[in-house]
Amino acid sequence: MTAIIIGATSGIGRGLAESLAAEGWKIGVAGRREERLEELRKAFPEGQVVTQVIDVTSEDATAALDELLAKTGTPDLIIHASGVGKQNPALDEGIEMRTIETNCMGMVRIVAHAVNYAKSCGEYTNGRKLRIAVITSLAGVKGLGQSASYSASKRMQNTYLTALSQLARMEKIPVEFTDIMPGFVATDLLDLSNNYPMLMTTDYAVKHIMKGLKKGRRIILFDWRYKLLVFAWRLIPRALWERMTFVKTSKDAN
Repeated sequence: MTAIIIGATSGIGRGLAESLAAEGWKIGVAGRREERLEELRKAFPEGQVVTQVIDVTSEDATAALDELLAKTGTPDLIIHASGVGKQNPALDEGIEMRTIETNCMGMVRIVAHAVNYAKSCGEYTNGRKLRIAVITSLAGVKGLGQSASYSASKRMQNTYLTALSQLARMEKIPVEFTDIMPGFVATDLLDLSNNYPMLMTTDYAVKHIMKGLKKGRRIILFDWRYKLLVFAWRLIPRALWERMTFVKTSKDAN
C-alpha cells in the first residue's frame, strides 16, 4: 500500500506518516521544511519513505506533487494535512489572507489535482480507488468569533469535499473522500500555555484517524466528547449563536 501525505513535517501529518510507515506502507511525504522530511526518510528503511518539498500556496505545487507521484507510484491514499490557523480578533489582514490562501486555495490546488490524477490514471481499475483525506476541523461546524477566517476556511473545506464526493459519483471518478474533523490537538503549533478544552494528544488523534481510515469512513469525528459537542452546536439557532459572546477559542492550527 502506498500513501502520500502533504504537510508531514509536524503534528497530525507527521504522526500519520510515522504510523503508516510503521505498518509497512510506502510513504511519500511533503512539506515546506526539507530537514524535517529528511528526518522522516532516515527513520525508516531505505526507499520506504520518499520526500518532496511542496508549498501548497505556490503555483508550482502541483508540479512538485507530480514529481512525488513519480517517486511513489500510484497511491492508495493521499492525505492533505497542510493548514494554518490563528486567533485574530483584530482581523489583521495578513493573518486573514494567509489563512484563506493556505487552507482554501492551497487545499483546492492539491485536492483538485489529485482528483484529476485519479481520473486520468489507468491504474485505478477493478474497483481500486484513490482515497483523498483532508484534515479539516470542528471549527467548520460554526463560525468562531476569534477565528473568523479559520472557521470559514474549514467550512469551505467541508463543503468542497461534499461537492467532490457527489461529483465523483456523477462522473464515475475512482476517488473516495474522508473529512477528518479533529478538535484541539496538542501539536507544536498550539500555544499550550492556553487552557484548551478537551485537549487531545497527537498520538490519541492519530490512533482514531488511522482507525477511521481503515474503515473507509467518509467523516472521522472523535472522540465521544466532541461528537456530543458537535451535536449540541448544530442545535443552536444562528441568531442565538451570534449572541453567545462568551464563546472563546485559542485555535492556532488544526
